[in-house]
Amino acid sequence: MFRSLIVLLFCLTSLGVRAEPPTLQESSFWQKEVTNGILPDVEARMPDTPLIVDLGAKGRSFGTQGGTLRTLVSRSKDVRQMVVYGYARLVGYDENYELAPDILRDVEVEDGRRFTLHLRPGHRWSDGHPFTSADFEYWWEHVALNEELNPAGPPQSMFVNDQLAKMSFPDAQTVVVEWPEPNTQFLQLLAQASPLYIYRPAHYLKQFHADFTDPKTLRRTIKTARLRTWAALHNDRDNMYKFDNPDLPTLQPWMNASGTQSSRNVFVRNPYYHRADSRGVQLPYIDVVEMTVVGGGLIAAKANAGEVDLQARGLDFPDISILKKGERDGAGYRVLLWGNGAASQIAIYPNLNFADPVWREVMRDVRFRRALSLSIDRRMINRALYFGLAKEGGMTALAKSPFFDPSNLSRWAIYDPEAANAMLDEMGLTERTPSGIRKLPDGRPMEFVIETAGERKEVENALAIITDTWREIGVELIMRPLDRDILRNRVYSGLSMAAVWFGWDNGLPQPYTPPDYLAPTQQEFFAWPKWGQYYQTRGEVGEQPDIPAARDLMRLSERWDRTQDREKRLAIWKEMLDIHAEQQFGIGILAEAPQPIVVSNRLRNVPEQAKWSWDPGAHFGIHRVDEFYYDEPFQQLTQ
Repeated sequence: MFRSLIVLLFCLTSLGVRAEPPTLQESSFWQKEVTNGILPDVEARMPDTPLIVDLGAKGRSFGTQGGTLRTLVSRSKDVRQMVVYGYARLVGYDENYELAPDILRDVEVEDGRRFTLHLRPGHRWSDGHPFTSADFEYWWEHVALNEELNPAGPPQSMFVNDQLAKMSFPDAQTVVVEWPEPNTQFLQLLAQASPLYIYRPAHYLKQFHADFTDPKTLRRTIKTARLRTWAALHNDRDNMYKFDNPDLPTLQPWMNASGTQSSRNVFVRNPYYHRADSRGVQLPYIDVVEMTVVGGGLIAAKANAGEVDLQARGLDFPDISILKKGERDGAGYRVLLWGNGAASQIAIYPNLNFADPVWREVMRDVRFRRALSLSIDRRMINRALYFGLAKEGGMTALAKSPFFDPSNLSRWAIYDPEAANAMLDEMGLTERTPSGIRKLPDGRPMEFVIETAGERKEVENALAIITDTWREIGVELIMRPLDRDILRNRVYSGLSMAAVWFGWDNGLPQPYTPPDYLAPTQQEFFAWPKWGQYYQTRGEVGEQPDIPAARDLMRLSERWDRTQDREKRLAIWKEMLDIHAEQQFGIGILAEAPQPIVVSNRLRNVPEQAKWSWDPGAHFGIHRVDEFYYDEPFQQLTQ
């Protein structure tokens, strides 16, 4: 019965597929290449069974191909946002956050442990080479299981209770992935903003692999690339998520057409993209995406000046006033306010794996974390930064989630410096410096250093307010802005005392959502990076969780994986959220502040109301940017 329900789900929620494909229309963008014989016509380029999208059934309008979409990023690495926004996945979430086949034609699930993936016959990579099960076989046999390319072994995602998956390839359009026990997270991992890639363009990457290339030829390529080994060369070229290798074929709606790294990156439509609307117009509608790298502080100003067509990244709530002014002044755009799907807009993470043993012992005392939370005046921060529009409280599931509990939101989150002072006194931290700052057990002043990515003005403003209220309990807050990558590396290595970031990406968990991100399974949760590393590497690096609450979270997450009973899963979710509310591993401050979205007045099919969420959702990805179009596309293209 479980199998039949899953198969039925995938048949019914296939992103608007029609039974009979329409006659396909040639793209004006590629017409010259087709006429000159450089490209085959659209009928030969698309799969035999393309994914046909009925936009009318989705409440959207049909568009016209053409146009250039302008957007901004603050770092050259952010070209990977094209993979996020493009959101072509083996399976993906639809606008109702239900999983459905996308690149795949169909998926069959047996007993939650055996997944049969059916590819679309005739589907091709962006360079025209067939996309088949051989691309999955190459990844599994020659990348994931190759010790030189992956010294730590296959990705942790391919294990269930330390049992490695088995992959088989019955024919060119079929891949089977199975485990001895159910894997409740596999399809969700394939649908993430940063997905689990279980395939590679084998025809391209084989030239960099020692098993397939003449040693002399490979040595010359390694030398030219100024690398030391073939594995380093292969890993450098194999960057499907980073999207910074224009030569690497893709299945995304747009392909990288920028020859070298620069501040202006151009992405053009993929002639072999697998999706079309029900009139036969191949998606994406938009021909070109132009992504320009600018300083983070300039994004709002450039958006205000009308220099973007679609922008949310780099914009925050405080930018709304200047964006609204540009809208009123006729800059050619409108400002939408989407809900934020993160569990917390701003959250502080004391690093329980901090290298300093004295500070680590203090931070692992739950009374210290509760005292910090009780000493945050969330009402003041909300009024000062968000005009009272955000929701004050700790980090927990948001109000629209079935797991929302108001007591979790308010627990240890009501401003009470008197109670906080009593907790710190109870810990024995009673000695103070002449200026009133408490002393650590070894006599050092209690200077609590919080590192930030320095990208959001409201974070720095919130920490400035917290600095004053924490001083009332004898804790000196020191803020240290860093580059985002440096911040992460410091946290992961245990060199950061505390960091500030968003809350959980998914603040709207549903009964089918795996709760693994509430347990110490990922280094990305800044409160326990080394515990996450221990799980992700199966004990090769990191540290084993050594406090009872963390072990309880691991036990509950594993229990959730082993049961298919909905009521038991609901109970596990609630227990894990209760532990987080009690333990304050991440100290949430505010949630659900509106996210400004700048949209060109000519751009259509952008939802007026939606969720801005990393996972699930991939920011714009779940809203299908390939279905956005311009009223005047060719005028836009010439611009």
